[in-house]
Amino acid sequence: MTKAELIEAVAEKTELTRRDVGDVVDTLLEVVKSALQQDKKVQLIPFGSFEVRERQTREGRNPKTGERLTIPARRVPAFHAGKDLRDAVNKPKKK
Repeated sequence: MTKAELIEAVAEKTELTRRDVGDVVDTLLEVVKSALQQDKKVQLIPFGSFEVRERQTREGRNPKTGERLTIPARRVPAFHAGKDLRDAVNKPKKK
């Protein structure tokens, strides 16, 4: 599902305009990004949570040449699904 498809689906369910829903989605994503930049964890119970994880410096290889290289330490966003989301994904599909 693309962002446009998500906006369309929410607009149909809520009877809001696509423009209004688009503004809400954009604002939501901006707030989550801002919180993660400030090292805050974003919990959307029971959906899941977003957080920033630290990756250590590690050694890798260039797959083309086999040359060893150092991959620098960095921060990466991570998502952990909540129980309701995990349960919903594991439900048998309806025919």
